[in-house]
Amino acid sequence: MKQKMAGIVAVLVLTGSLLGCMAVQIPQVYQSFEPERIASGRYQPKADHFLIIMDASSSMAEYHNGWPKFEQARELVSRLNQTLPEIPVQGGLRSFGHGQCVGTAKTMLHFGMAPYATDALQAGLDKVKCAGGTSPLALALEGAATDLRQRDGKLAVIIFSDGKEMRTGAIEAANQIKQQHGANLCLYTVLMGDDPDGRKLLKEIATLGGCGFAVNGDDIASPAQMADYVKKVFLRAGQPALDSDGDGVTDRLDRCPQTPRGVQVDARGCPPDTDGDGVFDYLDKCPGTPQGVRVNAQGCPLDSDGDGVYDYQDKCPRTPRGAPVDRQGCPLDTDGDGVYDYQDKCPGTPKGAQVDARGCWVLTGVRFDSGQWELKPASRSSLDALVRILTQNPALRLEIQGHTDNVGAAAFNQQLSEKRARAVMTYLTENGIDAKRLSAKGYGLSRPAATNTTARGRAINRRVELQPLR
Repeated sequence: MKQKMAGIVAVLVLTGSLLGCMAVQIPQVYQSFEPERIASGRYQPKADHFLIIMDASSSMAEYHNGWPKFEQARELVSRLNQTLPEIPVQGGLRSFGHGQCVGTAKTMLHFGMAPYATDALQAGLDKVKCAGGTSPLALALEGAATDLRQRDGKLAVIIFSDGKEMRTGAIEAANQIKQQHGANLCLYTVLMGDDPDGRKLLKEIATLGGCGFAVNGDDIASPAQMADYVKKVFLRAGQPALDSDGDGVTDRLDRCPQTPRGVQVDARGCPPDTDGDGVFDYLDKCPGTPQGVRVNAQGCPLDSDGDGVYDYQDKCPRTPRGAPVDRQGCPLDTDGDGVYDYQDKCPGTPKGAQVDARGCWVLTGVRFDSGQWELKPASRSSLDALVRILTQNPALRLEIQGHTDNVGAAAFNQQLSEKRARAVMTYLTENGIDAKRLSAKGYGLSRPAATNTTARGRAINRRVELQPLR
């Protein structure tokens, strides 16, 4: 029994060794490759955009001529990439199927759609590391329709697949993408392996394109064959299409033909405008502006009153130039008297004090008859309110300022204003306010608060104002 088991083990080991040798037996046509150089100056792109679709389903792990079809497809895409000159076209690479080493999605875009560059396409190809899963070519073609949506100009879709175990819908999906782009779209297929049904399916898809064709992968593997294939699919003889700004989009398709060198662009040749304010990102000094907000040439929201707060955030949009404002764009009112600082002729008024339109603390209930300085009984409530404010603010010191109208001589009015100021000071001290906190000063007729041409204006000017002292 032991001898029999040993024999079985030996057979399994030998079989495994033989299979291992088969796994690394690369067909002659794939063993070495030195790309044939194509002089790009003799050609111009036949397509403005191309998309390679690569089959990475489980059937691609099967061997063909001693090497997995998946590895052959990867090698062919790499050889195509090495052979294709870096012409001004937009390119992309999409795969479908997938093992766990690629991802769980049934189809994925690994590169593009972006300006074609050899290194960028190879980096995308390097992400497709293994084969596995089902064969949803229809999903890949639907993804391709999204990739190529709103792409102007000529389009080429190249499919590398064995055509096996395809779910229904591949022909319908190919028809839909063809109808989407009409004569601008050409479909090309590359058969990996030799499955008859796969060959039939891929040929039918290529025929749908009207301007594409189907080939076997083995027939485009050599440097000369690949160069011939690249010319047929991507190039036509003639002067290369101009790309004056070097952004990878030919002048014929470029909606933004003067983009600076090195700036990323979309399929139309226009730089991105992430916040949609009409100013390209590379020029935008204020990225992230909310949608719908008006901006200037630098992409910054307007600040019409120049207060440093953008109009769309400014609650006080007509603040005079130079007036200090808060975060909402409203002028400051430091003493909280309801009069903005830039209008306040008497800053520092204590909380609770009644002020006039100039922000000055006026004893509004204290009025004097013409030529008189005696306090009227009606003034008592205003004076008592003043006593309470001074009591609640023991550090507050005041200059009590007397004023007059313009009736009579200036000297008379000067004396009259001083008497009015002292009358108020006397009331305060008699009601418990320390005289050291107070001073009385008259200003005569020199500082009118209203016009002296009317009786009402003159009555306003016969007043007492209070100025906090620091």
